[in-house]
Amino acid sequence: MTAAWVFPGQGAQRRGMGADVIDRYPDLCAQADAILGYDVRALCLDGAAPGLHDTRYVQPALFVVNALSFLARIEEHPPPDFLAGHSLGEYNALFAAGCFDFATGVRLVQRRGELMGRATGGGMVAVVGGPPDRIAELLRESGIDDVDLANRNSAEQVVLSGPAEALRRASDAVVAAGAGRCVALRVSAPFHSRHMAAAAAQFRAFLDGVRFAEPRIPVIANVTALPYPAGAVPDLLARQVDSPVCWWESMSYLLARGVSETVEVGPGRVLTELWTAARRQPYRAPAVSSAVAPVAPVAPVAPAGPATAGRRICAERLGSAQFRRDYGVRYAYLAGAMFKAVASTAMVVRLARAGLMGFFGAGGLTLDEIEAALRDIRAQLGDTGRFGMNLLATPDDPAVEREIVARYLRHDVRYLEAASYLQVTAGLVHFRFQGAYRAPDGTPRTRRYVVAKVSRPEVATAFLSPPPQALLDRLVAEGALTADEAAVAASLPVAGDVCVEADSGGHTDAGSPYALMPAMVRLRDEMQTRYRYPQRIRIGAAGGIGSPESAAAAFVLGADFVVTGSVNQCTPEAGTSDAVKDLLATVDVQDTAYAPAGDLFELGARAQVVRKGTLFPARANKLYQVYRRYGGLDEIDPDTRRTIEERYFRRSFGEVWDETREYLRKNRSRDIERAERNPKVKMALVFRWYFVHSTRLAMAGAPGEQVNYQVHCGPALGAFNRLVAGTPLQPWRARHVDRIAELLMTGAAELLDGSLREWSDPEG
Repeated sequence: MTAAWVFPGQGAQRRGMGADVIDRYPDLCAQADAILGYDVRALCLDGAAPGLHDTRYVQPALFVVNALSFLARIEEHPPPDFLAGHSLGEYNALFAAGCFDFATGVRLVQRRGELMGRATGGGMVAVVGGPPDRIAELLRESGIDDVDLANRNSAEQVVLSGPAEALRRASDAVVAAGAGRCVALRVSAPFHSRHMAAAAAQFRAFLDGVRFAEPRIPVIANVTALPYPAGAVPDLLARQVDSPVCWWESMSYLLARGVSETVEVGPGRVLTELWTAARRQPYRAPAVSSAVAPVAPVAPVAPAGPATAGRRICAERLGSAQFRRDYGVRYAYLAGAMFKAVASTAMVVRLARAGLMGFFGAGGLTLDEIEAALRDIRAQLGDTGRFGMNLLATPDDPAVEREIVARYLRHDVRYLEAASYLQVTAGLVHFRFQGAYRAPDGTPRTRRYVVAKVSRPEVATAFLSPPPQALLDRLVAEGALTADEAAVAASLPVAGDVCVEADSGGHTDAGSPYALMPAMVRLRDEMQTRYRYPQRIRIGAAGGIGSPESAAAAFVLGADFVVTGSVNQCTPEAGTSDAVKDLLATVDVQDTAYAPAGDLFELGARAQVVRKGTLFPARANKLYQVYRRYGGLDEIDPDTRRTIEERYFRRSFGEVWDETREYLRKNRSRDIERAERNPKVKMALVFRWYFVHSTRLAMAGAPGEQVNYQVHCGPALGAFNRLVAGTPLQPWRARHVDRIAELLMTGAAELLDGSLREWSDPEG
């Protein structure tokens, strides 16, 4: 029999709780008394001061009773297969799994109770009789956008959380629609909602000083409805404060894993009733091809038994196993860089703590900004944290690339995303092969990994080949590589991982993955055979991956790993403005367009951007047409000049040039000389100012300037918006980057597993 032990949360407290266990563990009660400063036994048994009404005291008291109840039970029964706890009860589940000792648990819940007790200005309302998704839909229809679904307890019970007035309106709407019965809860704040973000941030800082062991028994997290991954305890506990409790999904996950019995450990019986409700009506993840997605990436619920336990494809086994080992990740999945730190330090840190990896968006930043980001990431993740950095091609200024690489090496960065490259450079080769060596058996090895994003076979060929010998000789002469490192480099590809970029946001050749992927896989095989590399080069897929279907298709096409981009820009961790995220959350698959790329303006390179709600694509294309037509600013006809100056720039060409010249004087003075000699160069520099300006407006969320926002984005985000429509992931504040990864990868695995079963058993 597969069993789970579950621990109740706040609301289960009552006078007399723990009467059967408290006196069995006097030493532990004494520890709790010393930490808390009051008599826990008297509080639990007699309701003595400070009483069982204030969350600051209820949380530690309930933790103690749950913990002692567990210790009493484990003396007489074998350990369970799974553990879970509702809200506060999750701390007991982690204690039972060996993540921390009793005293640490008391301190954790004491601090949690203090922070949550300080929050005011709202409350919670239980809705009985209404399906959670129907309640969420009703709130949207009623224009109530500041109330969150805090607890998804069962198919017919949900708890709302938010400001008092908004809760009143929500209750009225639910009752008026006949969608359920509303009961106000006796709490002082809107727990498990976005309104607890400040408390969550303070608690996260507190957790940084606590050491956690990995769970010895799988613990189902409230936030994800999945088992805790390695290294995720502090992150998920902090997120739990301002995230929904996905209890319905958690119980349904246990059902899908063959659990047939739950035991409620503690003073409550509510969780036993919710388990019965889940068995009667489990959460069923909507078909991933529909417009609705689950709140958490849980497996579809099927009757417990061998069929469920015998899944042949799971997310952890998609793609290349060697890739997962080399990158130290749970999934063959990376979050790609987005320039100007839109792929922020917060993004890469969160992914690392979830057992995943992201690349920091260093493109467009100054050297000092890149240095600060590296220090921040290292401070949060330590020397062993897994993360990557972006290196954007700078063909007109190779010295900048070399300096960025030097800083990466000083900070011992191991993973690099190379983007927008048309040829191999000294900086890339220096990074890749610094520290290269031969294993005892003579096999060439590297300590660093390069993911080269490509969309053309000739560029891929350069990365799939060893570095040119002349380039290696130059690096040896400079002292950048040793002779031994160069000798190793001569027998390895410039990039061991090549990512095929299809129709993506930002710089793009708008390629089709169905044509590109097979061609690149065959090219890889040819180069592998030609050079007889000791390790297989991996091929990744990027561009357009915004749903489980697209991720599954990438693996079917031969991808060893996938890289997402646009979908991560509409998350709490993304380093752009709330105004941009509000816009991105409404984007559909047709709401993007192509515009000139500002950094490669003169070459006519294109970037894919949002066109909904902004005039940037039209204005940027107009500027490029004017640039192609005229030889300089003075040649532009008066009407066109007036339109650009008054509508686009809102300042004169002269004012723009003065601002541009001041920047160039500090950073690239030789461009001033070129502009003074050539009117066409000056015009290009003035027009390029608009691309920088429009990016700044978007990232700042400048009011009244939305028509000029430049937001790089591909149609993948439109697909994702459709996927999560009508679910708690529809608001972007709930779309944490690791939740997106879980949803896409587990959904892809479910699709592929289902397809495999249909193929192997067509009669079904």
